[in-house]
Amino acid sequence: MKKTILIAALSLAAVGAQAKDIVETAVAAGEFKTLATALEKAGLIQTLKGKGPFTVFAPTDAAFAKVPKDQLDALLADKAKLTSVLTYHVVPGRVMAKDVKAGSVPTVQGSSLMVRTEGGVKVDNANVVKTDITADNGVIHVIDSVVMPK
Repeated sequence: MKKTILIAALSLAAVGAQAKDIVETAVAAGEFKTLATALEKAGLIQTLKGKGPFTVFAPTDAAFAKVPKDQLDALLADKAKLTSVLTYHVVPGRVMAKDVKAGSVPTVQGSSLMVRTEGGVKVDNANVVKTDITADNGVIHVIDSVVMPK
């Protein structure tokens, strides 16, 4: 009887557990409030909730805090530039940490990120500080700075 109840409870938990997309995963992490606000202002929420898969190099709130307030405010007010910056943080496909290779990596924005793997992984000048936060439509790698397209 106890075994049956346990199996039934686990089955219900599995049915109730819903996969989360990249946006939901980032919001649930709690350290990407500025990124979520920026995605909303740029109109990219639905895109990153889409099928994907996407690999997102996600700057934390602390990373956005490194950008001078006047520059960040100007960026948040310029939808075209904001969209360019945010899509520069996104690579098509699901690239897990074990699959990262040094070199130039094309972004959704159109230009390429430079990935270095010596002494830790760097994306342009940002350090990757946490990897492989999985979502049902991709993966998030956390970075410590906002990277800007060339």
